[in-house]
Amino acid sequence: MFTGLIEKIGKVQSVEDRRGQRKAVIQTGFTDLQNGESISINGICLTVTESNPKGDAHFFISEETLACSNLKDLQEGQKVNLERAVKASDRMGGHFVQGHVDTTGLLLNSSPGHDHHKLSIALDPKYGRYCVEKGSIAVNGVSLTINHLQQTKQNEFIVSLLIIPHTWKHTNLSEIQPGGTVNIEVDVLAKYIEKLCPNFIQPLSN
Repeated sequence: MFTGLIEKIGKVQSVEDRRGQRKAVIQTGFTDLQNGESISINGICLTVTESNPKGDAHFFISEETLACSNLKDLQEGQKVNLERAVKASDRMGGHFVQGHVDTTGLLLNSSPGHDHHKLSIALDPKYGRYCVEKGSIAVNGVSLTINHLQQTKQNEFIVSLLIIPHTWKHTNLSEIQPGGTVNIEVDVLAKYIEKLCPNFIQPLSN
C-alpha cells in the first residue's frame, strides 16, 4: 500500500528483456533496502529482488505489468518516481494507492500557469467512469486531485490536473511530453462501490 507521495526520483541503470519479461536495475537512492520489500516504480508495486548499500535495486517486471503500464518503454537513463510501502504509523497524506496500475493514459497537453502546471490526459471510458471532479487519481504513482473531467463525443474521458511547483519539481511529471503515456490507477473505492451495489448502480456498457 502506498500514499502517492513520491519520496525520490530514481534513475534506470539498465533494462534487460527476457522472453517477454524484463529485468530492470534502478538507482533508488535508498541505502537500506531489504530484498523482498515493495517499492512503487512509476506507480507500480514491484519487489526488490537484489540490492546493495549504494541504492542500486533489481526488479523483475512481468508480462502482465508490461502490458498495462508504461514500463514496457523503460530505457536506460530514464527517471522514475519512487515510493516505499507505507507504514501503519505514517501519515496518510495522499490517498490509498495500491500500486496496481489499471491502464495508461495519453498526455494531450502540458502547459504552465501562474502558480501551477496543467496536464490534460485522455483515458479509456472503461476507467474514466471511475473518475470524478475533486476525486483522487494516481498518475505515474503521484496522488493527484482531478480538477476537471470532460467526456467527449467519442466517449473518451479527458482528465485535467493542476500540478503545484513542489510536485512538478520532485516527480518525473515534468519529463513527460505530449503524446507520451503515464500510468493510471483510479481510486479503488469507486470499484468497490460498483461491485457492492449492483442493484443501485447501473454500470456503463463500455
